[in-house]
Amino acid sequence: MIKTRHLLLLCALTVSALLPAMAEAEWNDSIRYRGEINVSFAGGKNTPFWLMNNQWGLSSRERNNGYLRLGAFKDLDRGKRFSWGAGVDLAVGYRMPSVFAVQQLYAEVKYRCLDLMVGSKEIPGFFDSPDLASGNLLYAGNARPIPQVRAGIFDYADFWGTNGWFAVKGYLAFGKFTDNNWIKNWVAPDTKYTLGTLYHSKALFFRGGNAKKFPLEFEFGMEMATEFGGTTYNYPSPGNKLKMPSGFKNWIKAIIPMGGGSDTPAGEQTNVEGNFLGSWNFALSWKPQADWSLRLYYEHFFEDHSMMTFDYPWKDGLYGIHAKLPSNRWVSDVLYEFIYMKDQSGPVYWDHTPEINEQVSSRDNYYNHYIYNGWQHWGMGIGNPLIISPVYNDNHRLFFRSTRMWGHHLGFRGQPLDELGYKVLASVQKSWGTYDRPFKEPMKSFNLLVEASYTPKALPGWRADLSFGMDAGSLIGNSYGAMLRISKTGWLFGKSKKNR
Repeated sequence: MIKTRHLLLLCALTVSALLPAMAEAEWNDSIRYRGEINVSFAGGKNTPFWLMNNQWGLSSRERNNGYLRLGAFKDLDRGKRFSWGAGVDLAVGYRMPSVFAVQQLYAEVKYRCLDLMVGSKEIPGFFDSPDLASGNLLYAGNARPIPQVRAGIFDYADFWGTNGWFAVKGYLAFGKFTDNNWIKNWVAPDTKYTLGTLYHSKALFFRGGNAKKFPLEFEFGMEMATEFGGTTYNYPSPGNKLKMPSGFKNWIKAIIPMGGGSDTPAGEQTNVEGNFLGSWNFALSWKPQADWSLRLYYEHFFEDHSMMTFDYPWKDGLYGIHAKLPSNRWVSDVLYEFIYMKDQSGPVYWDHTPEINEQVSSRDNYYNHYIYNGWQHWGMGIGNPLIISPVYNDNHRLFFRSTRMWGHHLGFRGQPLDELGYKVLASVQKSWGTYDRPFKEPMKSFNLLVEASYTPKALPGWRADLSFGMDAGSLIGNSYGAMLRISKTGWLFGKSKKNR
């Protein structure tokens, strides 16, 4: 079975093999660097929600934390037939989940429309404006990147003969979670947890329309992920362990969801092997002018086969609208989202038996799994953070306790002055817990972020972000605090021609 350290070693060797070529980089192949220092101070129960979440896992629930981060990147040139890229991004933290973090370490190459990436890289989800949105249901930029090997067509490529009116993109990836040590140190004794979990993901998206000739575009596609392999401890009871198979056929079953064999629990044989989840994604964009646009989008989440098709009503999902307004200083972008996850295909589940030969595949329990740690990495949910991450659990159980919920989210930003910008995020939600573990009374939460960004013209590449956050409600408690981030970006070997 593939080891985490083997993946990281492969990443390091690949990057180091490319580094000598960087010294001979042409001006248009300059190496971009970024340095960043971040400190936050808080009162109340936690670091405020929007100071902590959607930070790619480089954050901490523990109050009064900070980190120093340094990175160097060689970006792909999408305008070339052949191009390569690499990145190294390291952090040292105080009161963080780990003192030292390899946040990103990757190498990538493209030929025409084909791409290959090896390593750990921050890869945004399907929808745009991740700095304003609450986050995609499958991938939200809320947890640390997962080291992986990913191949496919990462950017839309035109179909032959369609003159730019129809395009496709997609990928296939395998990797491994890196949070073994964190889990062993954090999880409560005698509670279920899994180590050495393997990861698979794939997607296929289509785009119709040509914005250069007509301003309307439509996108749709599916993205799926699977957790498989690994060893689960304290299952089915404290002191016991279950080693899930990870041979070649299990990797194939991760690609093509199928029932498990006799070497897996009965539940895996009845349904599909591993923790299988995914989302359908739809978006409609209207771009009448270069300086403004309107985008409507919908994401439908599913677990296993139930809710993947139309066997059950599609009540759950993320509905959003994002408007880029005509050029003005005060409000440049406005985004609103409504998330509804309360149905989960209904409250009844039944596997057919000889006595009652009926199958009711409801009671989905989003993000959770009876064998695996759930859809999380280092305690942070990989999907939308409004479904509260396990790291918030005071009992230190790896379990999403508030998946049956609905919420509203608003984000907007502007640039009142040439050197001064701002951003506001506000979210409210109501949660009923889960079907198996409902709350005695519904819990609520309100989360607010107000952020000011200063980019002095006299100091090119420098930026300072000052953020204020607060939480109120019974779901995660009351908190308030501030965060200061100072960053510097530039070019190690001169400035790119196209940026001169």
